[in-house]
Amino acid sequence: MSLEIVCEWIERTGGAERVLEAMIEAFPLAPVHTLWNDAPDRTAGVDVRESWLSRTPLRRSKALALPFFDPTWRNVRAVGVPDTLLVSSYVFAHHIRMPKVPEARKYVYVHSPARYIWAPDIDPRGRNPFIRLSAPYWKRLDRRRASEGSFFASNSQFVRERVERSWGVESTVIYPPVDTEKILGTVDWVDCLSSEDEGQLRRLPDEFVLGASRLVAYKGLDSVIDFAKSVGLPVVIVGIGPDGSRLKEYAASSGVRAVFLGEVSDTLLLALYQRTVAFVFPPIEDFGIMPVEAMAAGGRVIVARHGGVIETVEHGVSGVQASGFNGSEAREALDLAVRLDPANAKERAGRFSQGRFIDALTSWVGA
Repeated sequence: MSLEIVCEWIERTGGAERVLEAMIEAFPLAPVHTLWNDAPDRTAGVDVRESWLSRTPLRRSKALALPFFDPTWRNVRAVGVPDTLLVSSYVFAHHIRMPKVPEARKYVYVHSPARYIWAPDIDPRGRNPFIRLSAPYWKRLDRRRASEGSFFASNSQFVRERVERSWGVESTVIYPPVDTEKILGTVDWVDCLSSEDEGQLRRLPDEFVLGASRLVAYKGLDSVIDFAKSVGLPVVIVGIGPDGSRLKEYAASSGVRAVFLGEVSDTLLLALYQRTVAFVFPPIEDFGIMPVEAMAAGGRVIVARHGGVIETVEHGVSGVQASGFNGSEAREALDLAVRLDPANAKERAGRFSQGRFIDALTSWVGA
């Protein structure tokens, strides 16, 4: 098998980047095609081929670059003579065509059909006037590209159903990789902290509710603050993003003691999962890696009762699927969470390991 890997773009953090790293581990000699690479340290030693867009200011604005994605993906130059393309797609990477190897089979791992086009109700980027007006055109084009005879895998049953509704194609479910082997291998992550991280942890309240994600509106961190107020605890928020100032004002106006830590090390985040009274995760996610990480650490996890997280967090066993994050619903969710056995959470998390993902991926593409 001669295989080349394709992904949208490469960022410093993100679930798609973890999938890419696992693909590279599975196929270490495969070159990688991407629109641009903003994290070259993550792909050191890998043959990464960036598109012409990487040499333009468009790489800094995905909305402005959107009209150029399809024509760029339709004219990609192969490195060798691949018979297989392994594609990680959440916008238009599955549109790829290599004119010199038109018979190459495409195996597309779908994080989601572009959410701001197909699911604007859960992705506020879809409210952008340009995207809203042009969405019918992009939908027609996207559906046509998806009908080109590719093989599809979705990262959850939730996404599989969206793929079928959006593109009219079937897909198999392969859950994305989580580094559960590493997390499960350490009993107490506090023992692994640097002196700086240990100092940060010491300065936190003795008991707190934890929220962690990019600080953007659709991640629902307002609900984590509401939850903390309802159960009478301080809240610790991890992450950076454009919604930070508004969230700080919201916490202050709610009368909740809030600590915003910004970006933290992986080790400190794992220690926080273990120290918190509950990790609260409200957004509608296609899969949701962070709740699985928290379960692997033995933390108490409370998620919303929708999206891909209901496939990973087993209600009343490895965590809680909350019907709401305010008032009595929040208090009932916390009462249940604190009674759960952490061993069940760890066992459940182990089912989503990177090794399992690689085995399923290589079997799917016939390697």
